[in-house]
Formats: sequence, structure tokens, C-alpha cells
Amino acid sequence: MATLLRSKLSNVATSVSNKSQAKMSGMFARMGFQAATDEEAVGFAHCDDLDFEHRQGLQMDILKAEGEPCGDEGAEAPVEGDIHYQRGSGAPLPPSGSKDQVGGDGEFGGHDKPKITAWEAGWNVTNAIQGMFVLGLPYAILHGGYLGLFLIIFAAVVCCYTGKILIACLYEENEDGEVVRVRDSYVAIANACCAPRFPTLGGRVVNVAQIIELVMTCILYVVVSGNLMYNSFPGLPVSQKSWSIIATAVLLPCAFLKNLKAVSKFSLLCTLAHFVINILVIAYCLSRARDWAWEKVKFYIDVKKFPISIGIIVFSYTSQIFLPSLEGNMQQPSEFHCMMNWTHIAACVLKGLFALVAYLTWADETKEVITDNLPGSIRAVVNIFLVAKALLSYPLPFFAAVEVLEKSLFQEGSRAFFPACYGGDGRLKSWGLTLRCALVVFTLLMAIYVPHFALLMGLTGSLTGAGLCFLLPSLFHLRLLWRKLLWHQVFFDVAIFVIGGICSVSGFVHSLEGLIEAYRTNAED
Repeated sequence: MATLLRSKLSNVATSVSNKSQAKMSGMFARMGFQAATDEEAVGFAHCDDLDFEHRQGLQMDILKAEGEPCGDEGAEAPVEGDIHYQRGSGAPLPPSGSKDQVGGDGEFGGHDKPKITAWEAGWNVTNAIQGMFVLGLPYAILHGGYLGLFLIIFAAVVCCYTGKILIACLYEENEDGEVVRVRDSYVAIANACCAPRFPTLGGRVVNVAQIIELVMTCILYVVVSGNLMYNSFPGLPVSQKSWSIIATAVLLPCAFLKNLKAVSKFSLLCTLAHFVINILVIAYCLSRARDWAWEKVKFYIDVKKFPISIGIIVFSYTSQIFLPSLEGNMQQPSEFHCMMNWTHIAACVLKGLFALVAYLTWADETKEVITDNLPGSIRAVVNIFLVAKALLSYPLPFFAAVEVLEKSLFQEGSRAFFPACYGGDGRLKSWGLTLRCALVVFTLLMAIYVPHFALLMGLTGSLTGAGLCFLLPSLFHLRLLWRKLLWHQVFFDVAIFVIGGICSVSGFVHSLEGLIEAYRTNAED
């Protein structure tokens, strides 16, 4: 009898512990900390899908802790206390856009997802467009002058507009004339545009663009880490390439990541630290306001280098790839437009002021990463914090890129090109680990052979940033909703597509030429 009583008490204690842990994690997820992963692009579309699956795991654990049935009766119960997302545990989620995700009214309400407020959604968007890559904006003003400032405003307006029309592509009218959500992701929109002839072509194009942007973001983190450390300690006999190798050695454990639970804990701290660093830079620039070189701000542009600045500015605004998931998780989706307005207005004002103030302070001496212009005593401290932020931010786009590659090439099924990376017990197989290590090494090699922050940022912004933020949203909007558009909407979409295409091609060509020229110079040295 005593043994039975102790067993029951132990079970009750375990249940209460699991329940409280799951509710606490669910609370943080609802507050947006899990979704507010990184501020770059990254954006990062696939992180939202992973976050949704993680939250689904939290909901399942809460139900099981309360004794409610969930899933198949014959399914194996998860390990007690294990509430994080795991591959192969529990029933798989239906694919994006599947009917299992659609509720009875045609909306995507089949799953009881935690919802976030407009302020929390705005925090996520702010993280995406106010990242550490704004440190390259003063360099864009160096080559663009007042036109560079205009482009910061123009890019904010266009990206805000294309974000809204991208969300509009998620909805259609049903037979009763009601507007309902029939798609759930950027990939689903792309596939709908290419249907029925090529039902998966659009999704593949978006996935390729997404992978390129995520991998290039990882490369930029390694480049900026090596650059900052080299300029912080110029007296040490360590080259920038050697610092990049050291940074990559620190990042190698990313290959063993199975979920974002541990990494996401640092996201809020990283973001707050970055805002503090921006404030410190602006405060230093204001202290030298008497020496500002207004005469150095030009009305003419450097024809050869200005297209690179376009890519830098566009890359700093990339957030479209995760907006569909974000809008679907909002408590009041009708507040999405208002949220996009104030987040992009704030980003435009802050970026413009930061870029202008920093350029006025150092004028023609402005470097690719503006913190390299700070005095040695301040620079070392600020750069160390920035390196720590870059290293902590690296796992997020890396993990998202790995997930896209694994699901595209290694997922189990008839369409997979290679065997699955995970075994039946959920453990990572040897070739899966090899893939991850190879991706880390690839980012290192790119950072070593092309250690140019501004050129890489301009190349990425011109190639994938302009495509995902300008070209594809306007094209999809015209393709799916052209019968319902007013003439000025058609004009805006066509104008954005044409201007975006010109900027993309011009920026890509000039960035590529700059990279080739820089590579030849390094080879000669």
C-alpha cells in the first residue's frame, strides 16, 4: 500500500512539474520571445515554421499533463519533461497549405496556435529590419550621398507596401463572397502562381532564394566577426582570416543543433545589446557635432559603387519571407497593416538618422563597418559585444538553412533525392552531420576568400533581397489578384517590378565585379 501511494505521489509530482514547465514555455512563446529569433532576414522564414511546430509540442504536452487524449491511441507517449521540438516525435504536421490545416470555415484554424498581439508582431518585424547590418548603412551614404538617404526612405515605403500585398495574396473570396485565408506561407503563394502547369516550381524558386539568403547571412556573420576582431586588436599578430577561423571553430557545435530552444534564449539579450551599441555610436557622433562635415554629403553619386549601396539598403529591410507566418499568428490580423506602417516608419527614421549622423562624423573616412571608425579605447569594447552578438545570431539562419535543405533533399518520401538525415529513433545520421559540418566549413571558406562585408551584403541584397522584397511580391499580386486591382495598384506593382529588376541587376553586376576585383587584388598580394 505504501509503495502504491509513493508511486501515485511521484506520478502526480512529475505531472505537475511537466505541466508548469510547459505552461511557462508556452507563456514565453506567446510573448513573442520564441518567434523573435533574429533580426536579419533572416528572417527568417523557416524559423517561424519550426517555432510553430515547437509551440504545437508545448500544447500537446499541456493536454497530456491534464490527462486529455491527443493524437492516435496507439501512439507512443513522449519522454516525461521533454517539451521541445523533436524530429520524428509525435504525429507529423500536415504540409503547408494542406486541407488538414484548414478549419471548417476555410480559414487556417485547424490548430490551436498561441496568438501574439500587434505589438509583439511589431517587435518581430523590428528585429528583422533593425539588425546589426545597419552598421553598413553609413558606407552606403558615402557612395550615394543624399540619394542614399532617399533610398533608405524609398526602400522602407516599398518594403512596407510589398509586405501588405504579399499578405493579400494569402486570401481569396469563397462562394459566399467572404474573404478567407487559403494559403499559409510564401512558398504556398509561389506554388499557387505557377499552378496548374508547374505546381511546385514557384516554391522551389522561393526555397532556393531563401537558402541563398540564409547562407549568405551566415557568411556575413563570420566576415564581420573576423573584421571586428582584427580591427579591435591590430597589434596582435593575427590576421583577419585567422580571426575568421577562430570564430568558425567556436561556431562548429552548431552542426549538432537539434532545435532552437537553447539558441532562442539569447535572442532578446542580443537585440537589446545591439540597440545599446547603436545608442553608444550615435552618442559619440553627437559629441562631435561641431566637426560634422555637411559639405561632404554629395548630390551626385559614385556610378560604380552606388549600385552596391542599393543592395546594402535593400538587404537591411528584408522581412517578407516570414510575414505570412507572423500575420497568421496575430490575435487581430486586421491590425497587420497598421503594424507594418509604424514599424517601417520607425525603421526609416532610425536608419536614416544613424547613417547620416555617422557619415557626417567621419565623412570620407567612413569604413564598411562603422564601429571600426571609433577610437581604439571604445572600439574594442563595442566590437567585442558585436562579435558576441554575431556568433550568437549565427545558429539561427544556419539552422533554418539546414532545415530547408534537409526537407528539400533528405526528407523521407518518394520525392527525396537522398536518404533521410534522421533515423527512426530521431538521432542524426552520419551524412546528416556531414552536411551540417560542410555548411559551416563552406561559410568559413567564403569568409576567407571574400572578406568584404559591404560587397557581400550588396550582392545578397541585390540578388535575393530585391527578389523576395520587390520582384516576387509584386509579380504574385498581379498574377493572383489582377482582376480585382485598381489601375493605380497595377501601376504601382508594375513600377516596383521594373525598378526592382533594374536595381537588382545593376547591384548584382557591380557587386560581383567588385568581389572579382577584390579577389584579384588579394591574390596578387
